[in-house]
Amino acid sequence: MKRILIVLFFVSAPSVTPLSAGDIRGTILFEGGAPKPIPLSMKADQACSVQHKQPVNSEEVVVNQNGTLKNVFVYVKDGLGATKFDPPAGKAVLDQKGCVYLPHVLGMQVGQELEFLNSDPCLHTAKGSPKVNTPFNLAEPLQGMKLTKKFSNAEIFRLQCAAHNWMNAYIGVFSHPFFAVTGDDGSFSIKGLPAGGYTIEAWQEKYGTRTITVAIGAADVKTVDFKYKGTN
Repeated sequence: MKRILIVLFFVSAPSVTPLSAGDIRGTILFEGGAPKPIPLSMKADQACSVQHKQPVNSEEVVVNQNGTLKNVFVYVKDGLGATKFDPPAGKAVLDQKGCVYLPHVLGMQVGQELEFLNSDPCLHTAKGSPKVNTPFNLAEPLQGMKLTKKFSNAEIFRLQCAAHNWMNAYIGVFSHPFFAVTGDDGSFSIKGLPAGGYTIEAWQEKYGTRTITVAIGAADVKTVDFKYKGTN
């Protein structure tokens, strides 16, 4: 009786290394007149108003001193195909402090844990209005209270506090780790992208989206800038 020996070879998918991946960086430029700051009125709750010696302005549009925009999502919209990415082990944290959400714009991954923290001595709620994820309204009546939540689908949605109507923020849930939020200098950096062609999108809550297509090679660094123009 003859025996047949079958040998199976398993080939692992190629990993992305610093030598095979590229980076995309750039700036969100703002042209035209910056909108006048809109102060938030916190007189309805003394526990909120006493925490601020200076006026607190809306973060709907924040133009930095260098003529750039803060709080803009920049992310890979297309080009990753069907690749699946595991969520990070660390939590994303949204604080409720001084009766505002910190940060105003927060990015996280599908399946990642989001922690809602109440640092104030008053009731706050986290009322989310997503379209493809399940809407929610989490109450945190105690200072130092923490609640956590995960999301199964990618989208950007608004968050509000049912107890304080001036409190709002935006959560961006992405299916991959290739996203950024601009800060005080309006810059962004997306690192470790496999070589290929991509559509990069910028999202700003008042002015909407802008897209740019870019091809990136191994160990490549590409600079792309987005421009928004004020309406005031």
